[in-house]
Amino acid sequence: MEKALNGIHHITVIAGNPQDNYDFYTQPLGLRMIKKTINFDAPDVYHLYYADEKGTPGTVLTFFPFPNATRGKRGTREISIVSFSVPSASLNYWIDRFAKLAIEFDVSSKKFGYDYITLFDPDGMKIEIVADPNADMIEGWDNGDIPKEHSIRKFFGATFNLNKAAETEKLLSQIMGMSFIKSENNIKRYSSGKDESLCFVDIVENVNGNYAVSSAGSVHHIAWRTANDEEQINWRNKFLQAGYHPTEVVDRNYFHSIYFREPGGILFEIATDQPGFMVDETFESLGTELKLPPWYESKRKTIESGLMLIKTKTSSKK
Repeated sequence: MEKALNGIHHITVIAGNPQDNYDFYTQPLGLRMIKKTINFDAPDVYHLYYADEKGTPGTVLTFFPFPNATRGKRGTREISIVSFSVPSASLNYWIDRFAKLAIEFDVSSKKFGYDYITLFDPDGMKIEIVADPNADMIEGWDNGDIPKEHSIRKFFGATFNLNKAAETEKLLSQIMGMSFIKSENNIKRYSSGKDESLCFVDIVENVNGNYAVSSAGSVHHIAWRTANDEEQINWRNKFLQAGYHPTEVVDRNYFHSIYFREPGGILFEIATDQPGFMVDETFESLGTELKLPPWYESKRKTIESGLMLIKTKTSSKK
């Protein structure tokens, strides 16, 4: 059995207008839309996936966009920052890029020895772009605008904002196999994964903080990587034995999932690397058509009629 989960698989966020969401993540940030599908639990809502050019686990940021959603309210029991890795010498490129595009950002000081800048997406989700030496070993991709030597490589990590951190830290370190790095100011840092999948969890404890109100700009859940179905069942059994209440395995077409709430209130998912995002599209056609799981194909016309049109680089169709 795996002794530790292998870093982040994907992070899923609630968004507002899907066109604004698409434009921001594919243009200023230069990610590739690798899947346009629906929320399998609410088929009247898109599920949009952005990643590197192949949809590699550890690079995948996904969204449930609700066109009329109000913004969420920041607080505890949520992931408050999503961080991306760029090569160690690329931060000035991103500073110049955002300045030219008139995107507001903040040039921050170091955190745990890493230089980074912060900005907000159209719905107010806080993003960090981190100069990460570990990203130097990962080949980038050229999307026609951002040179491959500067492109976003993967998730650097995520920040948890919690009222009480002790039980969450116990879960991360004693059950999920994460390693405590160190504390800095009011942040505790843990690592997960290794080599190209290495990422970090920063924990901020705010005992008297108000609970977050989830809506547009709020992280819905974070998914951790496991290799295959067999390992996923092993993890499910381990969580059950530890007193957690994971769901049964759910088929998400591109991966298989289990879900549970960690002690601080954040929704965790354990997702398999297999089968991946090319089960229903070729590499060249990733993200170009609305893909539905087989059990919704009979309702395609109804589903399509209820979704807002998204104009993409490759197609004006849903």
